[in-house]
Amino acid sequence: MNYIDINDTIYAITEKYPETVDIFVARGFPRMAEYSQRAGYGKLVSLKTALEMRKINSELFMGLLNETIGEHRDSADLTLSGARQNGQEESLTMTGLLPCPVRIPILEEFNSFSSSYRTQHGRAIDAELKAANVGTRWVEEHIDSSTSVESLPDIFISAGFDLFFDRQRIGRLREQNTFTDLLDWKGENPAFAGLDLKDPAGVYSIIAVVPAVFLVNTQELAGRPVPRSWKELLSGDFGQSVSLPVGDFDLFNAILLTLHSRYGDAGVEELGRVMLQALHPSQMVKSDRMKNARPAVTIMPYFFTKTVREGGPMQAVWPEDGAIVSPIFMLTKRGKEEELKPVVDFFGSKKIGEVLAHQGLFPSLNPAVDNRLAEGTPFMWLGWDYIKSHDLSREIAAGEEIFKHTSSLVAMTEESA
Repeated sequence: MNYIDINDTIYAITEKYPETVDIFVARGFPRMAEYSQRAGYGKLVSLKTALEMRKINSELFMGLLNETIGEHRDSADLTLSGARQNGQEESLTMTGLLPCPVRIPILEEFNSFSSSYRTQHGRAIDAELKAANVGTRWVEEHIDSSTSVESLPDIFISAGFDLFFDRQRIGRLREQNTFTDLLDWKGENPAFAGLDLKDPAGVYSIIAVVPAVFLVNTQELAGRPVPRSWKELLSGDFGQSVSLPVGDFDLFNAILLTLHSRYGDAGVEELGRVMLQALHPSQMVKSDRMKNARPAVTIMPYFFTKTVREGGPMQAVWPEDGAIVSPIFMLTKRGKEEELKPVVDFFGSKKIGEVLAHQGLFPSLNPAVDNRLAEGTPFMWLGWDYIKSHDLSREIAAGEEIFKHTSSLVAMTEESA
């Protein structure tokens, strides 16, 4: 949903939607933090002009503003609890988390789809799809080692390895033939050729990935070359020079697991040594303007690199040995394949794939989606062999301990993006 017009003044926008002030401040408009400045400067400049002056991508920035407003206003929540409201007991159920930059456009499409589904199939879809920054705890509170298969939602969706591979929660059910992969794409997306992202066991579905890339502050390199790979970043030259997305648990845990699978404990130890501080991605993109302790390199979701000002010292680098990926998984329960297949097809569709890839910069696995990446753009994927042969929850916990003992991080409490 679009709440704002690009021709509105930035003062008018912040007056109507005060929750957008932090977005403006974090994206290169520090004067907007003060009301007097907003009331003066802000009344003279339209959003369109302001973005052009800062050379900021208007589509992405507008998406961030609309997402923030939608979250704050809880725009009818769009969680589609219509089945409960209409007293229908035979509804399909869906639970999960959607990436913040694309939650609103996906839910708008889902709202329309669910209405059509109810008309065609006579069943409602009772879905609770929250923003990823809520975290998986709200799901975990309702699922433990005693939860029965019958009481689970029909479909789960979320990024990261935490929720779906915890052997005390959802992960314990994968060995009980509880879930099935209903995606039936023909072929694979060329961006992921040879990565074997499709679950060979036919249990988990992956619809897209969240890539982790580097943002380099060239003014802080102090004679060091720009790191072009994870191997170079961990080589020893960047001690206490790197900002990490510690609070983005899905992505950070994917980084921990993947580096451990490649380099063992030594790789995780080195990640701790290079860490300078933990930053939210909105802080990362303006880290060149911090007064103290400016990181030379920040590791962040690919999406946020597109909000960096052109012509500045910040340089986005896609690692030559591959952007580490946090998959966006979908889990579908067995037993209702016929009813659930259209819902799975919706989330795996080209339309949703393009929302993920083009608006969120989360490359889609749908073979028909153009992810707008250069041919041969590399990814670093944990791999199904590693996933199936390890208890990922224990691996994450062990990796966190190694990381904390070698980093300057006192407590991992930063909120996720």
